[in-house]
Amino acid sequence: MEQNENKTEKRPTIKDIARESGYSKTAVSFAFNDPSRISKKARDMIISTANRLGYIPDPMARNFSLRRHLSIGFLLPQIINYSMRNPYTLQVIQGIGSVCQKYGYTLTLIPPLNESITDAVRSAAVDGLITMGMQVGMDIVKIMKIRKLPFVTIDGAPSEGMPSVNIQDEQAAYMIMKMVLEQGHRRIVVVCMSEDAFDSDEFEASVPKRRKRGYERAFNEFGLSLYDETNSITQMVSECTLEDGKHTGHLISKLKTNPTAVVTMSDIIAIGCILYFKEHGFLVPQDISVVGFDNINEAQIISPALTTVDQPAGEKGYLAAEALFRMINGDSLGSTHMEIPFNIITRESLCKVKEET
Repeated sequence: MEQNENKTEKRPTIKDIARESGYSKTAVSFAFNDPSRISKKARDMIISTANRLGYIPDPMARNFSLRRHLSIGFLLPQIINYSMRNPYTLQVIQGIGSVCQKYGYTLTLIPPLNESITDAVRSAAVDGLITMGMQVGMDIVKIMKIRKLPFVTIDGAPSEGMPSVNIQDEQAAYMIMKMVLEQGHRRIVVVCMSEDAFDSDEFEASVPKRRKRGYERAFNEFGLSLYDETNSITQMVSECTLEDGKHTGHLISKLKTNPTAVVTMSDIIAIGCILYFKEHGFLVPQDISVVGFDNINEAQIISPALTTVDQPAGEKGYLAAEALFRMINGDSLGSTHMEIPFNIITRESLCKVKEET
């Protein structure tokens, strides 16, 4: 066995290219990072030499010279295990990713670091951030401003100085709950999303809280309340995953009083409930109606197809990313609030309550 067989071949450097091409290290750097500062002949010779030597520029060094990371960060509201199992979040990421590809940037997914969103922001090697559910007054906002990181929030609290992309969550929740009540349902289970890493008791504008206010408005119009434990309304909380949705369906099936409808804040939770009910002999919607929120692709594939609120997750991600790139490039028009329309999609998973005999 030859002595050099297991040796790692030395990676060529700028110094090697300079020596072989006859140009200075500064000229070599310009050839890769700012070619307008040298002649075409010099650049062609340097690039040809680099290719012959098998040189590949160090992206970290290049980004340092440009004073940019050429990446934007998407700050996940929950740990990877939950965030990446929620189709709504995945559709938001697809929208952001399409814009990153357009501008030649990478997309960095940033989960809470050591269970801390603020630690994750401190360490993020990105040129800007997109978050979900953030609100003014949070520590994370202060850190981004100290770092002078441009940012846009999706589903955050619309406020001055915080660019955001939203729908009218409270109104959407009100409308779909009113539809359920108009179908005669009074024994209802409301399945809320768990609060994300941005939320705390001092902030009243989180998505779950906005939707609860919408549900409560509808209940009040029919003489009910989401918070009156003596009535027939039951609240539950679930993570936005299929598995947790099925577990929620199991819990609902064990209630002493059989509900006639389940209203969830997430389609994937609703789909999990439907699957559990079908697997255990409950007919949807004849025995129990189910409605969701999001209109993910799976909502029209599940049988019966899901009645839900249509909020375009991919468009949210796309608009947020476009706004962020405008801010990165110095355009103040990026720092605005965008409210996009929603629709109520009526499908087969909701029907009138059966007359009791």
